[in-house]
Amino acid sequence: MCRSYTHRTDGGSATAYPMLAPYLRRITVLPEKIEDSARFPFSLPFVADLDISFETPVTFLVGENGSGKSTLIEGVADLCRLPVAGGGRNELGGAHGPQRESELAPALRASFSRMPRDGYFFRAEFQAHFATLLDERAADPDFQGDPFGRYGGRSLHTRSHGESFLAMFLSWMKPGMILMDEPESALSPQRQLALLVRMAKLVPRGDIQFVIATHSPILLTFPGSTILSFDGSQVAPVTLEETAHYQITKRILDAPERYWMHLLRDDAPTS
Repeated sequence: MCRSYTHRTDGGSATAYPMLAPYLRRITVLPEKIEDSARFPFSLPFVADLDISFETPVTFLVGENGSGKSTLIEGVADLCRLPVAGGGRNELGGAHGPQRESELAPALRASFSRMPRDGYFFRAEFQAHFATLLDERAADPDFQGDPFGRYGGRSLHTRSHGESFLAMFLSWMKPGMILMDEPESALSPQRQLALLVRMAKLVPRGDIQFVIATHSPILLTFPGSTILSFDGSQVAPVTLEETAHYQITKRILDAPERYWMHLLRDDAPTS
């Protein structure tokens, strides 16, 4: 099903663009490649029956910690020929993360309408390692070019956490496959909105696709996006209002005193 992405093109009118995901269209599991279903990551509940369609240019992956969002997005990165530790294709040989390959990817089949010529995988937890990798390249006399050229011309370590995150996002938002794992982790609400605005300006061109694992209800408001939940035994599409992220945030903001009374009850759930 083709969805519409609504984008304002002037002071008040809105134009609806029929949009399809330009690159990655489907991921399915190859059961014969699963040697031990009791071993991680094949033990994750969604893996056995995995069959995901990517219908829109922006897809969000949501779910509780440990539900497998990051594991799947690592697999997507591997299938898109991007480094699973994060970065662009120039970093495929880098050692800035604990692993260089996805354990899940060999058991997956990806269907592309066309392969993206470029792309980037942003991983919040390895951002500091990536910044150090760039510094090491700058200090290497044999490295050709400016490693900081794409990131404002200076080391990411010289900026605040949020500034370096935003610099990464804005520099790599170009045609291709853009993957993000919890990009909100260092962004204020205002900067999350700046990220969304940048995405909204690029999506109508039809040459960029985002797959984003997130806990942010702000990011989930992106118009025309698909939200896939990992909280059940199978990955399933949900609406913004159906996500726990939206429901919990709305309830506590609507009535913080009442919500805290509930949280501090002796029998209140702790997880």
